[in-house]
Amino acid sequence: MPRVAVTSMIFNLLPYLKDELLAQYPNAKFKNDDDKITEDWLIDFLDGYEAVVIGIEKYTEKVISSLPELKAIACCSVGVDHIDPEVLKKHDVRLGWIAGVNRLSVAELTVSLMINLLRKVNSYNKGLRAGEWPKSRLGLQLRGRTVGIHGCGNVGKELVRLLQPFEVTILACDRVDYADFYREYGVTPVSPEELRERSEILTIHLPKNRSTTGMYTAAVLDQLRPDCLLINTARGDIVDEAALKERLEDGRIQAAAFDVFSQEPPANVELLDLLKLPNFLATPHIGGSALEAWEAMARAGIKGISENAVPEPGVYPFD
Repeated sequence: MPRVAVTSMIFNLLPYLKDELLAQYPNAKFKNDDDKITEDWLIDFLDGYEAVVIGIEKYTEKVISSLPELKAIACCSVGVDHIDPEVLKKHDVRLGWIAGVNRLSVAELTVSLMINLLRKVNSYNKGLRAGEWPKSRLGLQLRGRTVGIHGCGNVGKELVRLLQPFEVTILACDRVDYADFYREYGVTPVSPEELRERSEILTIHLPKNRSTTGMYTAAVLDQLRPDCLLINTARGDIVDEAALKERLEDGRIQAAAFDVFSQEPPANVELLDLLKLPNFLATPHIGGSALEAWEAMARAGIKGISENAVPEPGVYPFD
């Protein structure tokens, strides 16, 4: 039985999941709530351990090379942009990871953001709290809109299913042709250009990698319809936030809702200014923060201790 250490905080927040892990690995040790994760702390904490269950901590060359006994990293996260597959492969460290275990949680949040923007819930809530009662309280229904989904993987497909009762026109853009799925759910596959031109609501569900980082540049944002509602519950750094701010301010994009940011928590001036805009709705990376999603991610981490493989750079999910 491998010696297991745990740096993911889910197990401290939900003790019954800690009990589930301990039932399989009785000698596992857990990070304390007040431990600050640094490279040196990780090296000290994991010394002599063969497997670690992680959240979104970064395991650098310095850390991995200092832990010759470490054989497996098991992820509780769904995104893997904090994992360097080249480092793991170099040191023959295996990765346990399960795709899409929080897909319903993220998809549900996405639908709620769509309706929030269409009905201007956030703006009206702020106004009412300030003592305002506007004469015009007009919004739009989701039903009948054209929704574009950029990235139709696990979350994108779940979103398609959730949107069925709303009778929307669904466009999808993905490098993979999910022809059978598209036919079953009435989805129209389109090019990136057509997606941007036609979508009244454009929602991003792409992984963060070399090809998607910085994808939504100022020039790309200029291809959106002026009445477009832009939603990002995927990853920060995919959208140029400074360019988005300019277009929200001057009306080239009607409104946007983001759950993810290039800097978390936001601290730089430009990002803080974006958060102040009345037509920008922000949530603090809560897409996967439903209880049921946390349970699924924790159990994926437990499973990853024993079910894992050496990752291959350039191969899914690192392509």
